Amino acid sequence: MKLLIELIIFDTLRAIGLIVPMLLAVAYLTLFERKILAAVQIRTGPNVVGFFGLLQPLADGAKLLLKELTHPTAADKVVFYIAPIITFFLAVLSIAVIPFSSYEVLVDFEFGIMFVFAISSLGIYGIILSGWASNSRYAMLGSLRSTAQMVSYEVSIGLIIQTCLMFVGSINLTDILEFQTYIWLVVPLFPSFVLFFISSLAETNRPPFDLPEAEAELVSGYNVEYSAVTFALFFIGEYLNIIVSSILSTILFFGGSNFFIWNSSFVFAIKVLFFMFSFVWVRATVPRLRYDQLMQLGWKVLLPLSFGWFIFVFTVVSIW
Repeated sequence: MKLLIELIIFDTLRAIGLIVPMLLAVAYLTLFERKILAAVQIRTGPNVVGFFGLLQPLADGAKLLLKELTHPTAADKVVFYIAPIITFFLAVLSIAVIPFSSYEVLVDFEFGIMFVFAISSLGIYGIILSGWASNSRYAMLGSLRSTAQMVSYEVSIGLIIQTCLMFVGSINLTDILEFQTYIWLVVPLFPSFVLFFISSLAETNRPPFDLPEAEAELVSGYNVEYSAVTFALFFIGEYLNIIVSSILSTILFFGGSNFFIWNSSFVFAIKVLFFMFSFVWVRATVPRLRYDQLMQLGWKVLLPLSFGWFIFVFTVVSIW
C-alpha cells in the first residue's frame, strides 16, 4: 500500500513537472507571437509590464482569472462550462506521450503517435459543444466551420503520418526519433513535411486558415460568448495545440542527426521554437483564405497529393 501511494505521488509530481512548464510555454508563446508581429509591422509590441514586456503574459493571465464569469441567458449552462474544460484537458493529455528526450517522457508506449492523433481528433467535441451550448448564431457557425475544417484536414494528416510510420517501421515516438540518428526524415520525405506543416496550420485554426474565428463575419467564432477563465481555457488549448504540432513536426521530420544528439533537451527546444516561429511568421505574412478556398485546398489539393505520395512511398518501401 505504501509503495502504491509513493508511485501515485511520484507520477503526480512528474505530471505537474510536465504540465506547469507547458503552461508557462503557452504564456510566453503569446509574448513571442506579439513581439514578432510587432517587428513585422514595424512597431514595439508589449514593453511596459516588466523588462521587455516579460511580465505581460502573467498580467494577461491574472486579468482573465479575475474577470467576471458570464454566460448567455439562454445557454445550456452545464455543457457551456464543460466544453472549454474538454478542450483544455485533451490538449494537456496529448503532451503525456511526447518524448522530449530519451528519458524525459511521462508515458512511453508503443502507440504514442496514434494516441496523439486520436486525442487531436477528439478536440472537435469541445468546439462543437461550445457553439451549440452558447445558443448564439455566431458561435454555432464558428463551431460548424471549425468542425468541418478539422475533419477535412485530419484526413490528409492521417495519410502523412502513415507515410512516416511506414518509412520508419514503428508507431512509437521514441523509435521514430532514434531512426533519425543519421538522417532527418525531412530529407527523404520532404513532400510529407510540406503537406504536414500546411495541414497543421489548418488543424490548429491558425492563419491563413483561421476561418472559424474570422472577426469580420463571426466576431470571434465559437468562443464569442466566453469570458474570464472559460475563454482562457480555450485560449490555452489552442496554443497548446500549436506547441504539440511543433513538437510533432520536430519528432517526425527533424528528430536527430549525427551533428546534434537528439536526446539533448536544449536542441529539441530550439527545433520546436523554430516551428512555433514559423506559425507566427505565416500569420504575419499570408492573407486569410476564403472558406470555399480553404475546403477546396483540403479536399482537392492536399488530400490527392497526400494519397498519391503515400502510394509512391508504399511502393518504394515495398520494393526496397
